[in-house]
Amino acid sequence: MNLFVVGDVHACLHTFQELLNRYWNPETEVLIQLGDLVDRGSDTPGSLQFAKKLWQQYSPHVVFLKGNHEYEFNQHIENGPNQYWLPQCGYETLAQLQDAKMDVQEVAAWIKSLPLIWENEHILISHAGISAQTDDPLCEDNPLGVLWNRTPLANIQKLQVIGHTPCKSGHPEYSEVSHSWNIDTAAYQNIALSALRLSTTGHVLEIVQQTVDARDIHKQIQKNPD
Repeated sequence: MNLFVVGDVHACLHTFQELLNRYWNPETEVLIQLGDLVDRGSDTPGSLQFAKKLWQQYSPHVVFLKGNHEYEFNQHIENGPNQYWLPQCGYETLAQLQDAKMDVQEVAAWIKSLPLIWENEHILISHAGISAQTDDPLCEDNPLGVLWNRTPLANIQKLQVIGHTPCKSGHPEYSEVSHSWNIDTAAYQNIALSALRLSTTGHVLEIVQQTVDARDIHKQIQKNPD
């Protein structure tokens, strides 16, 4: 099966649904969402529920990876107030979950189960990528790890597909040096939600973008890219 890799959703539920309805073929493609499903947009609860529904319906051909925003949510639930995450977008996310009557402990348990990477012989997909400056990329609190890295990526002799840092062009960007694609196009900032259709050998078959649905944009758009 080919791969359909979706960038940072950030609670833009309607846009995510529209992208999948328009472009994803679940009969022939594995869906991989590379983290930051939650926060910033208008519907974290709906995004979580939709993700679980997809996973239940199409598993094992649906994969949701962990992003730094999922990690920050869990740190808050497991270890007490996360003073970095709360004012950035956490208060709004918690209020949305409370309004939806969702159990935050259940959400945290699901998030904890999410993998950090998906890979095969030719491709490695993660939220922020394998840095050239660390030998411990899978440590979740490592600032150069696959949840947080913003430094240049290593060329690992596989295609890397990442998000995390919004592309300045508003379109997915390829780096020949690291042989990597960044597909975060800042949906929550009303730019676009992007995806790559890939063969299992890492050949890009198509680049697609979905215009952001106005219902997904929170009235107080956060500009901090973390």
